[in-house]
Amino acid sequence: MTDRLYYTDSHLTAFDARVVDAGELDIRPFAVLDRTAFYPTTGGQPHDVGSLSEARVIDVVDREADGAVLHVLDRALEVGTAVSGTIDWDRRFDHMQQHTGQHVLSAAFVRVTGIATVSFHLGAELSTIDLSGTPSPERVAAAEDAANRVVWEDRPVRVRFVSAEEAATLPLRKEPVRGGTLRLVEVPDFDLSACGGTHVVSTGAIGLIAVQSWERYKGGTRVTFACGGRALRQFRSARDVVSASVRQLSIQPSELPDAVGRLQAESRSLRSEIKDLSEQLAVHEASALADTAESIGSHRVVCRVVPGGDGAALKALAQGIATRPGHIALLANAERPAIVVVTRAADVAVDAGALVKALVARFGGKGGGRPEGAQGGGLDAEPDVIVAAARELLSR
Repeated sequence: MTDRLYYTDSHLTAFDARVVDAGELDIRPFAVLDRTAFYPTTGGQPHDVGSLSEARVIDVVDREADGAVLHVLDRALEVGTAVSGTIDWDRRFDHMQQHTGQHVLSAAFVRVTGIATVSFHLGAELSTIDLSGTPSPERVAAAEDAANRVVWEDRPVRVRFVSAEEAATLPLRKEPVRGGTLRLVEVPDFDLSACGGTHVVSTGAIGLIAVQSWERYKGGTRVTFACGGRALRQFRSARDVVSASVRQLSIQPSELPDAVGRLQAESRSLRSEIKDLSEQLAVHEASALADTAESIGSHRVVCRVVPGGDGAALKALAQGIATRPGHIALLANAERPAIVVVTRAADVAVDAGALVKALVARFGGKGGGRPEGAQGGGLDAEPDVIVAAARELLSR
């Protein structure tokens, strides 16, 4: 079993230890020390990183079978080696701010709404708690306010160890999931929880608890939040986005939601107008193309490369041409690999699907469809070559 120094001193960043076990975990070497300040991933909190002498610690794993902490390294260390451990303090302190902030925020939700936290995840940028209920927006804001009052009062954060029997007599916010000796983290007169994570020594070090969003999740509510340095970075990001937006629109920040609403409405109107105009243009273009139809057998055929056309545009043009009796439209765009669309009038016996499949078989890609209309894509040849091949197939 490893002596876990972070249990009693979360601010410890340097220590000396000895390697008592070594091996490989997923092809990476690991070392077990007699004592460590490195926190392993557990309880929703990610692991520490840092170094053991010259070896870099890239992961830390809790081996529950024997209580050992596995330090996954970039190079092997031999059993018996004396090492000097160093923790990445910026990462550790960030995790301490988020984790202690979560305790305070979860306790605030219980006090303000009576709703408990059922899980916690400390992410790379934001953290989440999952609540067992669905508080109103007003209650979310009230819980956030209550949590920050505790932060600004700079209450101490105390750690102590108790037996499972003693813990059963205490007002813990959440029932412990394990027995034996329990480590309790306490914010006086606000929260008492069993927890093995790293925490700041007073709530003031959390800095700020900022709820970013909340949404319904698995019958409850998922609350996304950030604390301390992360909250400051989130504020700066939001500030910069809002500042850039209001400068572009020449408005005040308070006017931004209405301005966005107006832009969305204008965009919808313009898209609808463009669609109508595109449809009208397609009708005229289809008529002009139909006028250029050539006779192949008993049919009138428009077999053309259409510059700048995508699949939808080609289909619209082809359908417009095929409204004329006896007409077949075979259109390809001007790119390689090419898109090909074939559509025929109702009185024409040509199988458009079979024609597309024949072109795909010759030039690659994929496609198919019905006798009256079909489409292919990814045909790897110059569009003029594809059109010439289609003309040949239709003339047979």
